[in-house]
Amino acid sequence: MSGPLQGIRIVEFAALGAAPYGVMLLADLGADVIRIDRPGATADPNVLAHVGVARNRRSISVDLKHPDAIEVVTALLTEADVLVEGLRPGVMERLGLGPDALLVRFPRLVYARMTGWGQDGPLSDAPGHDLNYSALSGALHTIGPADRPPPPPVNYLADLGGGGTFLAIGVLAALLERSHSGQGQVVDVAMVDGAASLTAFVRGLAGLGAWGGARGENLLDGGAPFYATYACADGGFVAVGAIEPAFYAALLAGLDLDAQEWPQHDVGRWPELRSRLEALFAAEPRDHWEATFAGTAACVSPVLDLEEAAAHPHNARRSTFVDVPGVRMPSPAPAPRLSRTPGAVRSGPPTPGGDTRAVLEGCGFDGARIERLVGPHGACRIDAV
Repeated sequence: MSGPLQGIRIVEFAALGAAPYGVMLLADLGADVIRIDRPGATADPNVLAHVGVARNRRSISVDLKHPDAIEVVTALLTEADVLVEGLRPGVMERLGLGPDALLVRFPRLVYARMTGWGQDGPLSDAPGHDLNYSALSGALHTIGPADRPPPPPVNYLADLGGGGTFLAIGVLAALLERSHSGQGQVVDVAMVDGAASLTAFVRGLAGLGAWGGARGENLLDGGAPFYATYACADGGFVAVGAIEPAFYAALLAGLDLDAQEWPQHDVGRWPELRSRLEALFAAEPRDHWEATFAGTAACVSPVLDLEEAAAHPHNARRSTFVDVPGVRMPSPAPAPRLSRTPGAVRSGPPTPGGDTRAVLEGCGFDGARIERLVGPHGACRIDAV
């Protein structure tokens, strides 16, 4: 075990998307995570889909609808600091595992809840995905060119950024507060809330009149030709981020353009400058431009695919990506980096239910009790793999 969260135990109710990523961040920092999977999860395609964010956990399989499930979950929570659930609002309450019931019995428990819309509000029971939460937060409207619909931001924006990352922040804040008060509390994480938080900088610019309502016409959304991406001769792309005057001057110098002819903030000439840059970058392959701007202040970078990013010399030097057992391509290393108590990848994704017997033994269940609960015919239908 390593990391600043060593000694913190998290009981995670298996969910999709945002919650597993947030728990991964905490697990990478040293938290001991026991994930509760449902019986039959080994055949669930969602388990495979989440392999990239499932490391550093053990798994126990429990049918939460069975009466004996409360006995097992309660045993897990006896030594737990944090509970994380990403089910629909009201589901945990119907299972008898809602915060009102559990915080009475475990007053130091940090109870973290992940949903798309939050625990209350008109949309709290509505289905949704990253794209929907990003749309309602206002964030999606700021992304993409003016003449095209906003593009789906994969699931980076609301799901992982506004959801999983804010889950980790909320849990850490609650644990810190508990160290003073001795009391746990509920952490209500809504992806739409987190995505809205990510718009704070742009909303500040808009309040100053420095961000217009039209998409693709502003400094950071592709409107400025010196902060944009360009296609190269080989089908690759480069990213140009030459915002500051000195960086812009270095960009023009590398392209043999006259700075007097192309004033940076002559917005009326931005379309003309964009066309000129498009033609220049399209004339040579991506690697040519990477070499041209290497060592300069022009802020020109190659747009790398997933495999290229892992192999890039800078990322390789910093071990930005690491091999994880059970994951077929390099994975992001634990972040952020701590000098004295660094995080670590201790294990790959668990087999759903693969640690059931060991976890029950660790909770003090004797052999006879385990046999009553475990197996295809056990009273709790807990799968032991």
